[in-house]
Amino acid sequence: MKVYVHSNGILLAGKAWEVREKLKQYSKKYIFVKDWVESQPKSK
Repeated sequence: MKVYVHSNGILLAGKAWEVREKLKQYSKKYIFVKDWVESQPKSK
C-alpha cells in the first residue's frame, strides 16, 4: 500500500481492500481531500 500526496491531490496504490481501509482511516481524520493535501508539509 502506497499513498502519494501531491499539491493537487492524492494517489492511493494497492489492493482494493487496502485502499478502502486507508480511505476509511483517513476519513476519520479529514473531512475533505483538500484538508488532507493541505495538511502535508510542502516539498521543494
